[in-house]
Amino acid sequence: MEATFTIWQTSRKLYLNFFDNYTLEQLNTIPPGMSNNLIWNLGHAMVSQQKLAYGLSGLPMHISDQLFEKYQNGSRPDGNTSQAEVDEIKKLLAELVEKTQADFEAGLFSAFHPYQTKTGFYLGSLQEALAFNNYHEGVHLGIMLQIKKFL
Repeated sequence: MEATFTIWQTSRKLYLNFFDNYTLEQLNTIPPGMSNNLIWNLGHAMVSQQKLAYGLSGLPMHISDQLFEKYQNGSRPDGNTSQAEVDEIKKLLAELVEKTQADFEAGLFSAFHPYQTKTGFYLGSLQEALAFNNYHEGVHLGIMLQIKKFL
């Protein structure tokens, strides 16, 4: 699990760079021909991780219901994310890796409800869910790298 957490921490550092390198307007821009923007991908990665780790373990997520609804699978951005919400997403993206790792090490995750992703991955354990999360975040990083070409 150490490698899984190290990869995830590295991924999140790459994600956090977007907040420093793009304006609020750029984070909200949905390029022509694309269905989302940078901030949606950042929020979606955070929400997905919470669902994969905490939700599937029957534990409360560490995000608001509003953030969950706005960035969950199947949602679409409106291009009007406020600076306050951007700041909240940035804070959570940084904090939730450490929180999840601490909870894992403390043995908080004692149950897991197996889950079949829409892309066909079967997640039978928390360890598999966290490994899948790294894959998922890599997919969205690729999308974000494509979006930034249009900004």
